Amino acid sequence: MNYTEGDPHELRQKFWHALEHSPYVMLQLDADADSAAPMTASLDEHANHAIWFFAARDSRFATHGAATATFSSKGHDLFARFAGTLSKETDQARLDKQWSNPVQAWFAGGKTDPNLLFLRMDLGPASIWSSELGLIGTAKMLAGMDVSSDIKSQHIETTI
Repeated sequence: MNYTEGDPHELRQKFWHALEHSPYVMLQLDADADSAAPMTASLDEHANHAIWFFAARDSRFATHGAATATFSSKGHDLFARFAGTLSKETDQARLDKQWSNPVQAWFAGGKTDPNLLFLRMDLGPASIWSSELGLIGTAKMLAGMDVSSDIKSQHIETTI
């Protein structure tokens, strides 16, 4: 496999673009392995330091703390694992900005639903992997041929 370290800026941009188009992650509290659950990341194009989540007050995420998320892009050509700290977001203007019809569908009481917990994940270390096989590489893989020399792969350890 042709392994290159990759350009951190380029891979971070690819990550944010992929997450914007498919904002689903597996989120887990570091102190509670059983807390892993699929969550929808709520993004703000001007905030590359945090991601927001709408959760239920009776969920395990209500305990906050250190958390890790894993992500796979729609096309399965970019993967990421990122860590951070979950805390309750108390900024009403931020809640208003991140609120959407899909969120409303989960909270019948709207923004004042007593079970609504609005969380901010302040982001820390991340690993991002990007692999591209291309059309010829994909055809070779489907035929069972060796594709190790066809893969353009990048991996970085960074912050996002």
